[in-house]
Amino acid sequence: MSDTGFWTSPPHRMTHGGGVRYELTVLHPPFTVEVDDLPPNDPGRAAEFARSLGTIDYVIEDLGPRKQSGTVTLATRADLDLVQVGAWGNLVSISDPAFADDGNDMPLLAEATRLRERFPDARIVGRVEVHCGAEHTEDLVWLPDGTMFHACGWPGDEPFVVTGDPQAVMSALGITTEVLQDLDVYFDLDDEPNQNDWGALATACLAGADPWGRVDLDASSLRVRHSEHATSHMEALYFRD
Repeated sequence: MSDTGFWTSPPHRMTHGGGVRYELTVLHPPFTVEVDDLPPNDPGRAAEFARSLGTIDYVIEDLGPRKQSGTVTLATRADLDLVQVGAWGNLVSISDPAFADDGNDMPLLAEATRLRERFPDARIVGRVEVHCGAEHTEDLVWLPDGTMFHACGWPGDEPFVVTGDPQAVMSALGITTEVLQDLDVYFDLDDEPNQNDWGALATACLAGADPWGRVDLDASSLRVRHSEHATSHMEALYFRD
């Protein structure tokens, strides 16, 4: 198998739509850590974490550091081979376009379930938003005691499914309606699920440990070969005829 992996599309083929975010974060105790207090990214640990995921077969090339404020524009098939991952002390996080979905596969939940088994004492937070014809989101928060929520669907439309207990997650982390209002987040569990900003709730659950969008934090930019399943999933999502 060459570095082109399992792709049937050529590297220069233009994508149909793209992801706004596709992040999965593992926060080990202490959960009160702030990004400002984190050590620099460990490239070796970051690459090791990427290789351990079910979506990735192996790392082809380390492209060097990349600011967490930077985003990868998914313009061509070759861009889908790029992931951004950081390992900063007790915080590890990856952005992988293979987590994007249209509601048929839920790859974020699948990977979070594997991470939950590997790291039962960690807080796991995932946020995915993709526009491939229409907006689709998948967000989750999983606490060490098993309390979790998973929200997946089409914002403002149907189907939109929420499982787990978001109120229990909010209560465990002290996230109240007032806290969300202070963050300019609209969220009301009495409203229809597709009207709530689940990604913003997931962000609130990371609080000061959210590494994404930071101009003062470096991560590793890696070119990877995705697994056969992940590649097939991305081809169906990003290259619809």
